[in-house]
Order: sequence, then C-alpha cells, then structure tokens
Amino acid sequence: MMTGFEQYTRKTRRAIFLEEMEQVVPWGELCALVAPHYPQPGKGRRPVGVERMLRIYFLQQWFNLSDPAVEEALYDSAVMRQFVGIDLGCEPAPDETTVCKFRHLLEEHQLGEQILGQVNLHLQAQGVRITTGTIVDATILHAPTSTKNREQQRDPEMHQTKKGKQWYFGMKAHVGVDSKTKIIHTAVATAANVADSAVLPDLLHGEETRVWGDQAYRG
Repeated sequence: MMTGFEQYTRKTRRAIFLEEMEQVVPWGELCALVAPHYPQPGKGRRPVGVERMLRIYFLQQWFNLSDPAVEEALYDSAVMRQFVGIDLGCEPAPDETTVCKFRHLLEEHQLGEQILGQVNLHLQAQGVRITTGTIVDATILHAPTSTKNREQQRDPEMHQTKKGKQWYFGMKAHVGVDSKTKIIHTAVATAANVADSAVLPDLLHGEETRVWGDQAYRG
C-alpha cells in the first residue's frame, strides 16, 4: 500500500514508456481525426473527452487490455491514470461500456487503421525508426451476447470462440508490434472465431527478419 512516505522509489519501464508516448504521439492530430464522429455535449450526460478516450484506446493496444481489464487497470495503476488524465478524487475512470462504445465507434468509421497510420508517419518524421522485428498478438474483445447493431440485429461480425475452458462472444484485435520500440504498426479486427494464423500475413510490414508469436500463429 502506498502511504505517501515511501523512502525508496524507482521509475518503472511502464512509466518511462508512457512518458515517451506522451511526447511522440500527435494527440492533437488524432483528436481532430476522431472529433467529427464523436458525440457532442448536449442536455444529457456529458461524454468523456476525445483525447482521454484515445489515450485509453492506446493503453489497450500497448498493454493488451480488454475493455474490463483497462477499466480495472485505471483504478490499479497511478501511472496509467496520470497518462490518461484521471483524478479519482474528482471523478471515476470511464467504465468498460464507455470504452467498448468508443472502440465500436472507431471500428464503425474505420478510424483504427487511420490512427495507427498517422502515428507511424509522425514517428518516422520524428526520427523514430521501426526495426525489422515484429511481435504478433491477439486480444479477444468480449461483448455481451445481447449486443446488437444499429438495426437491432445481432452483429454479424461478432462470433463465439473458446479460450481454454471459457467461451467468449465478440471480436478479436490482432496487432503487429515493433520488437524494439514496442509501437504498434499494424492492427486488424476480425470476428473472435477467426484463427490467429489466418491473419498473420496482414500483421507484417514485409521487412521483418524475425517474427515472434505464440503457438496460435503456427499454421
């Protein structure tokens, strides 16, 4: 438990990484990309700010967190709260439903790939070099089985899949991550039942000399 009187502290790799991302990610440009599609404040509940939701979205990508996991992480990690800009003394962290809706908004308007593309272009302009190794990984984006689309029908892009002894319903996010900088250079969304190995070619930029992945990517 943190008391505020600790004598010994050390900056973690997570904290250092997030400080670097604070500086290199073009937050203003990304907000301008998403803002035209984001709900505007009205008479009802005020929506969470675009930049704050984008920062949560990036935490999910960087640390392989599902919607409920990132909500929990924001309560557990002071470093993540600082990165997002949340003060628990004044407000709660956005809940998993809010996070899920934002992710669906990005998917609906095909903004995920645009965001990653814009970030990579900005990083290259800043001299951040993407190396020749890629780490591939997939995260199940779990949704309630009652989830429906705008036409009040079950979303055809969501399917069931089994991981271990647990069944999940939803989609799957596949990412290609630069092995040195840990920056995502590629992301692909599929139904949850799509095999990881089937998506592998889409996660590579073509200049890799090495690729890392778990057993699911062997096919």
